[in-house]
Amino acid sequence: MESPGLVVHGQAAPFSTALRSLVNSPRYSDVCFVVGQERQEVFAHRCLLACRCNFFQRLLSTELGPGLPSPVVLSTVPAEAFLAVLEFLYTNSVKLHRHSVLEVLTAAVEYGLEDLRELCLEFVVKVLDVELVCEALQVAVTFGLGPLQERCITFIEAHSQEALRTRGFLELSAAALLPLLRSDKLSVDEAELVRAARNWARVGAAVLERPPAEVAAPVVQELRLALLAPAELSALEEQNRREPLIPVEQIADAWKCHALRRGDAARGAPCRRRRGTLPREHHRFLDLPLK
Repeated sequence: MESPGLVVHGQAAPFSTALRSLVNSPRYSDVCFVVGQERQEVFAHRCLLACRCNFFQRLLSTELGPGLPSPVVLSTVPAEAFLAVLEFLYTNSVKLHRHSVLEVLTAAVEYGLEDLRELCLEFVVKVLDVELVCEALQVAVTFGLGPLQERCITFIEAHSQEALRTRGFLELSAAALLPLLRSDKLSVDEAELVRAARNWARVGAAVLERPPAEVAAPVVQELRLALLAPAELSALEEQNRREPLIPVEQIADAWKCHALRRGDAARGAPCRRRRGTLPREHHRFLDLPLK
């Protein structure tokens, strides 16, 4: 009886190098993509994409007719990110960069490439910094990447003041901002957090062409106005008359906490201090136990 065969392996590096040389090469290519807003042409090979990725298998399943096939338009993925996806599909490895990794991660999620997604997530965690963290949080919230969301929130909690000043913070969706404002561990004072929320709402109002108060409505209730001193609350109330942002009922609840000197006095006016809350004289009346 013939013995079973033995699978032997040659060196992987030359094989990977050879396939990498085919990435975006028109030689033997049988499909062309027009990618990104810049409409860059990218050349690829149907059989390789189809056997490596179900997304491309479905996308390229139409029968080839006579003549040159029409380009496949993928306008939402940037060219650099798409080339990284192709590199991974051809070689099972990819060179990632801090400035584009979130775009590669987005493409990996949309194309169902779990291995590439995990490589991107590991890389993001390694390079996470103040400038990247809010953008990463937005991607995590958009695609339901729970562990990345938790890592981003933990990072922002430790570097709150710096993160609030980034462009990425101003571009967060309400869904991404909400868990931040609910955190007790933000290392920032409430007065600064209110200012950051106002700036965020102004940017959102300009982009969405809606009033700031309407943009802020899903998140503004998480601001802990009772932590502000009376003079700060009066100034906020005056600014709110000129530029509506916070419901007057929420400000009234904060005043009620001051009047009754009890942190549990008014539902909807949270008085729990955050990690970065600066001390104020009235804070000694907050969070008193019930008698």
